[in-house]
Amino acid sequence: MALLRRRLKLVVTVMMVNLFIFILISRNSGQDKNGHQKVNIPSKPFWSKVAPSTAYWNRQQQVLDFQNNPVLMANLSSSELPDWLNNTSVTSDLCKPNFRVATQVKDYNSLPDRFKDFLLYMQCRSYPLMVDQPDICKEPPFLLLAVKSLVPHFDRRQAIRESWGRAGVIANRTVVTIFLLGNATAGDHHPDLSGMLQYESAHYKDLIQWGYRDSFFNLTVKEVLFLDWIQTRCSGAQFIFKGDDDVFVNTYRILDFLKGLSGPKARDLFVGDVITNAGPHRDKKVKYFIPESMYVGTYPPYAGGGGYLYSGDIAARLHNVSQHVALYPIDDVYTGMCLRKLGLAPEKHKGFRTFNIEEKYRSNPCAYKSLMLVHPRTPQEMNQIWSWLRSPDLNCQ
Repeated sequence: MALLRRRLKLVVTVMMVNLFIFILISRNSGQDKNGHQKVNIPSKPFWSKVAPSTAYWNRQQQVLDFQNNPVLMANLSSSELPDWLNNTSVTSDLCKPNFRVATQVKDYNSLPDRFKDFLLYMQCRSYPLMVDQPDICKEPPFLLLAVKSLVPHFDRRQAIRESWGRAGVIANRTVVTIFLLGNATAGDHHPDLSGMLQYESAHYKDLIQWGYRDSFFNLTVKEVLFLDWIQTRCSGAQFIFKGDDDVFVNTYRILDFLKGLSGPKARDLFVGDVITNAGPHRDKKVKYFIPESMYVGTYPPYAGGGGYLYSGDIAARLHNVSQHVALYPIDDVYTGMCLRKLGLAPEKHKGFRTFNIEEKYRSNPCAYKSLMLVHPRTPQEMNQIWSWLRSPDLNCQ
């Protein structure tokens, strides 16, 4: 027994000595031989040299990121900047065509006209407001329905007014509907519908129109102009739905969904049919074709542009951050880029069906009751589905 105690005492002593040595080494590992604290010097430079991207959009974003970096801009003079960062001013008027872009995009001359038009005016974010409704949000709405439309699409707008876009008080909530328009130019072979548009605006008082060319690639222009309009005219809107004029929206379902939200969940709301792990199409025959000379990399998560729902708080943050994100020719991808800049991501909601529903369910009224959005639908289909949902005889149990 005495031998066992001596062995145990020896083991404990050895352990205590080892612990003491470990503590001693740990305390002095950050000191030099004179007992002074060592300075750890990184083996690699903290700031790596920024090389310009070969793709035009990526390079423009690099410039914006640099210009909006207060640390770098405060500590570097213009003479210390590389030419591609320092020489960014293309013209004193950013809304005049930037002809220098023809030499900055390697395959500019072989690009389709829609790309040339976008690139020439990519710096422009300010266009005159031709038709406005300054008092439409005099009573701040609970839900603002903002519909992207084209001047000739009167039948779509009228069907929306008669169905899911009915303004007023719905389910005890104030709903305001507006239609977002650009300019239908003669150069795009549109007939002159200005007289009809004036009548429509005077009669319904729900059109917002800016004086820019309304084209597919300019939908991003419509996005930034709308974000600016919200802050000027409708900053009190609690929630915003923004979508196309060929979708059906179950306004009742949206209002029911929103009434259960509060706190951070409501403030940071951005839901839709989210697309992840996507990238630019390189096939020239595809509508969404983007050449490598324009953009390289993958896209951030984004909600399909057929329609998505977000909070008024997010709208204000998107407005601010959009000024630091270079315009991109696909508007829903651009919104995803802005959200990523905010450190946010859109949330996928199964109620948004931007790629339609199965054909066998399309004539079933109950298929639409739990959905928020279905795309695409004709004006006649919008009215039909709305009448189904409003019918007191609808039983979907």
